[in-house]
Amino acid sequence: MGADDEAAARVLRQFRQVFNAVKTHFQQVEKKVGMGGSLVWALSVIRDRPDIGVGDLARAMQIHQSTASNLVKALIERELAAASRQEGDRRAVRLRLTPAGTRLLKKSPGPFTGALPTALESLDEKTLKRMERDLAKLIAVLNVDEKAGGIPIADM
Repeated sequence: MGADDEAAARVLRQFRQVFNAVKTHFQQVEKKVGMGGSLVWALSVIRDRPDIGVGDLARAMQIHQSTASNLVKALIERELAAASRQEGDRRAVRLRLTPAGTRLLKKSPGPFTGALPTALESLDEKTLKRMERDLAKLIAVLNVDEKAGGIPIADM
């Protein structure tokens, strides 16, 4: 095994550690509240920004609007969030937590955004920029679909 092979093996182990930490967090959320981490994250955004619209929810979570719409639909079906229409524009929806949504968030383990976004936010800008450059190289080698960046990790 050459030096490059050993480095690749070490980095692979690091990726496994990261993915395992993320997976473990989402499993804990699901076990505690009975639903996936992306739904809990969406609930927390709605709690923090009452009357938020679906488009703003998508931007806040850095996901595609259709993904946010699906999350909202699931939350409404579970009666954890409620939607109301704006008077001037009947297409625009305003979202609020229901009492059941508030109770669920209170018993859900944090961080609501997930372990990885929280960890990344704790890193300094220099480290993040270096990671961004390096991961861009890996993504290019993998020939990854850019749309995959808009799917919450909890839904993978």
